[in-house]
Amino acid sequence: MFNAIVLTKDEQGVHARVQALDEAQLPAGEVTVRVAWSTINYKDGLAITGSSPVVRSYPMVPGIDFAGTVESSSHPDWTPGDAVILNGWGVGEAHWGGLAQKARVRGDWLVPLPAVFSLRQAMAIGTAGYTAMLCILALEKHGLQPGDGEILVTGANGGVGSVAILLLARLGYRVVASTGRPEAADALHALGASAIIERAELATPGRPLGKERWAGVVDAVGSHTLANACATTRLHGAVAACGLAQGMDFPATVAPFILRGVTLYGIDSAMAPKALRHAAWQRLARDLDVEKLEAITQELSLSQAIPAGADILAGRIRGRLVVDVNR
Repeated sequence: MFNAIVLTKDEQGVHARVQALDEAQLPAGEVTVRVAWSTINYKDGLAITGSSPVVRSYPMVPGIDFAGTVESSSHPDWTPGDAVILNGWGVGEAHWGGLAQKARVRGDWLVPLPAVFSLRQAMAIGTAGYTAMLCILALEKHGLQPGDGEILVTGANGGVGSVAILLLARLGYRVVASTGRPEAADALHALGASAIIERAELATPGRPLGKERWAGVVDAVGSHTLANACATTRLHGAVAACGLAQGMDFPATVAPFILRGVTLYGIDSAMAPKALRHAAWQRLARDLDVEKLEAITQELSLSQAIPAGADILAGRIRGRLVVDVNR
């Protein structure tokens, strides 16, 4: 038996509770993992609260990522005792996820834990930090370098934004953080942000083109924020879009793309190919200051993760939430 958060749905809506499950109830998969740590991400908040139909079937164990140790495996890449990480692949949506003491998944969905990280540190990074690195890899592939100009990070207090600031600052970029919480300015400067702007500057309808400012953008917000970020990106700059905290809409024009040659990169962390996942985690192992990450990481128990789902949707969470699934 093992404990897990289980989501059920009836006429009254979605219900989340911690309950004991039998290992025989785990879904099909080649690898059984003893989970040590998971996280609460924005998508987990949507699943736990039922705010958006991200869950494909019920009952469902939420949790889009986890870190743990292989217990058994019929996959050639993994043997018992291997430390592994999972991000995405529909886990926590269509396949039972990481907010549980055990998980059974396809072997191809796993990546090895980099030796420099503990299992807890891997989930302090989590899908949010892994996604932030995918954004940075896209900007680097575009050719951006620290001397090219300012990089805007939206949703700066969230998981993606916080880790993106840490990474970009350590790589030598001048980072401008956009936030709706001005009281967090000191904390954002501590992460490495050079300047702070109010969320309202970007969050309302703007002009098709604004004054050129950003060499690049990491956007976790979407909607008007993404549109305005594109409209104020410099000639031949690049924008990496990975989130929808403000909305799924994109109320923009083609002007930034055809008049300034701005490139918009869509960042898909859930279904990214294996080679790209390995590259992202190896770069995180090289470039991330884990001590600074720890300063913005909060630890929860499995039962505490349930109300945290609503908190993350309401914007009440700063930084990263790690879940100790064994308490």
